[in-house]
Amino acid sequence: MVVRRCLPWPDRRLRTRAEPVEAVTDEIRATWDDMIDTMEAMPGVGLAAPQIGVMLRLAVVDASEKRGEAVRLANPEILHASVELRDHEEASPNLPGVYAAISRPRAVTVRFLNEGGEVEERDFVGLWATSVQHQIDHLNGRMYFDQLSKVKRDMLIRKARKAAG
Repeated sequence: MVVRRCLPWPDRRLRTRAEPVEAVTDEIRATWDDMIDTMEAMPGVGLAAPQIGVMLRLAVVDASEKRGEAVRLANPEILHASVELRDHEEASPNLPGVYAAISRPRAVTVRFLNEGGEVEERDFVGLWATSVQHQIDHLNGRMYFDQLSKVKRDMLIRKARKAAG
């Protein structure tokens, strides 16, 4: 089990678009394994590679109740998003101690390279959909709080800094 350190906000890599994965290799699979270990240790329902300083378009998501059902995604892209929105409290280990309610599409269809290196399309609903969208934001150099107004975002960042001591 390898738990990697999450980059502290405002590390510039958290604002950098991650590079596409050319092929799913053993090295990529090992990175996914470390990401799952890191996600479970938080605990969380998803993790994107840039959060641990790996600048590749890799993510893992596990919103299952019993855990152990992580989906490994390389180069994920949203093909379709539902019109119906869902609010969920979101947070990030990169800015611990704070969270905010974010509205996102309730369901998304995502195309990605899976663990076998094959192109897969999958529908994600509810918390799964929220987490996938959250991870794709990270891959694009965005944080969940970017969805907030400037006033709310600034308040959240000040609160996180105060909590950090």
